[in-house]
Amino acid sequence: MNTPQRATVPIGQTLLAAGLLGHDQLHIALHEQSRARRPLGQVCVELGFIDEAMLRDALSRRLGRRAVSLDGIVVDPATLARVPETLARRHTILPIAHDEAAGTLTVAMADAQDIVALDALRACGLQPLPALAAESEIHAAIDRLYGYRIAIDGILRELETALPANATVIQSDEHPLKRLVDALLVDAVKADASDIHFEPEAGFLRIRYRIDGILQQVRALHLEHWPPMAVRIKAMARLKIEETRAPQDGRFSLTVAGRPVDFRISTLPTLHGENAVLRILERRRGIVALDAIGFDAPRIALVRHMLARPEGLILVTGPTGSGKTTTLYAMLDHLDDEAVNIMTLEDPVEYPMPRIRQTPVSETLRVDFASGVRAMLRQDPDILLIGEIRDAETATMALRAAMTGHRVFATLHTNDALGAIPRLIELGLRPALLAGNLCGVLAQRLVRRLCPHCRRLVLANMEEQRDLGLPVSDAHTEAPPVMLAHPVGCPACGGRGYRGRLPIFETLRIDAALDAKIAAGAEHTALAEAVRACGHLTLASDGRRKALAGDTSPAELLRVLGPLAPAAPGAA
Repeated sequence: MNTPQRATVPIGQTLLAAGLLGHDQLHIALHEQSRARRPLGQVCVELGFIDEAMLRDALSRRLGRRAVSLDGIVVDPATLARVPETLARRHTILPIAHDEAAGTLTVAMADAQDIVALDALRACGLQPLPALAAESEIHAAIDRLYGYRIAIDGILRELETALPANATVIQSDEHPLKRLVDALLVDAVKADASDIHFEPEAGFLRIRYRIDGILQQVRALHLEHWPPMAVRIKAMARLKIEETRAPQDGRFSLTVAGRPVDFRISTLPTLHGENAVLRILERRRGIVALDAIGFDAPRIALVRHMLARPEGLILVTGPTGSGKTTTLYAMLDHLDDEAVNIMTLEDPVEYPMPRIRQTPVSETLRVDFASGVRAMLRQDPDILLIGEIRDAETATMALRAAMTGHRVFATLHTNDALGAIPRLIELGLRPALLAGNLCGVLAQRLVRRLCPHCRRLVLANMEEQRDLGLPVSDAHTEAPPVMLAHPVGCPACGGRGYRGRLPIFETLRIDAALDAKIAAGAEHTALAEAVRACGHLTLASDGRRKALAGDTSPAELLRVLGPLAPAAPGAA
């Protein structure tokens, strides 16, 4: 059988010729490679110069090998059984197709020239045919197709027979409590949890994951295991181990299934011991394209109109955990260009992005939002992102930046989009200055998405129609029947009936008519009447649209928004 020859053109030159790298970037990557002694392509990915898909395609052209995407791939069980799971994990390979006539096994590999992996396959009596895939996709596919098993129960059985652990330091990497903490962290990432809660009670430790915005208990351990586990977690975040009577905050990073994952930790003394909450942040999930974030056609048109303004203030409102940062970063990604200087001030920086200057708020360095904005304005910015407007000084600095020719993005805690205007006035901003400088406000929430594999369409009853603000039949009118989707539960969604979350949006563009009312100091009711008259797109209208489309359930919408206001004639 003919096999492709080993490529002689260095991967750096291949990336350069394809326009994926600049000369300066190549020099930086080569310098870093000489220090780190890792493959150049991997170094370029770690530096953020290219992504894994770009590297995979470049290697495919260079080596004359097939490139494959493993996202959602389905493999025949007989093909999968030809490579033991231990071998697949050891060499980061995945069998994807078997040609019985030719006697070949197509194997997804991150490095198609990994002689050790190829020889291991041949030793099993297989004739491998390498195909290039992203390393993180291979890890994820192995977990999904072979079945991810975390040995938490086995570790707990070890703890039952082990000697009591030292509550100050767990020295050995093989100590069961260290492995238990690591297993729980990895398990939470695999479960797509956004937070892990370690909650000590009088006689036990409760462990809960927040999945799709809902907390659910996953374990209950004896309380004696918690002090050494807490020490392990605090040591990872470089917190003060001996400090148990004051709150502490920190962060650490792990690589899970080939993906970098950040953990933010907060500890708080409680009646029965330290409570710890870990926020899980996957950097590669943080940046979503503006077109893919969930806007419908009218709302994306309004957002693009707001972003087209060369200056002014755009606000995103909503409670904690409603996806405001994701929306803001989608906007920044849309505007990111070599020709503009984008700077952010955040608490903390959640999603590092190349080329964007990101500054964390730091009490240690005496950088708060107001002083940080003041300092950034001396850095010749074009676009500013302010993580949160919390006080009058920050609000004043944000408006001043918008008035001096900058595009400013920020978050604010209000219940709806229109509520941002009285809130800014409460913070001391003059209505006359707001008018003409506030471009628009987005409000948003996150609702659970129904599992596409098991959701069930049911004829809506009168109560559901009322809750969604839909017409209901009475003695004088006959409302049309409405089909709504409901959760069922299946293996794909872990029996929950929901899988993932989706945003619902409210978009308020400040036009000339509304500007005039703001400048005149109009009351909130007058502003509300004005936006209703121009067909304002509310949270209720977007939530109703997504429930009618079968994306979420009436019960979930009611949980997040409460009963919806009646739909306007002809509206969603």
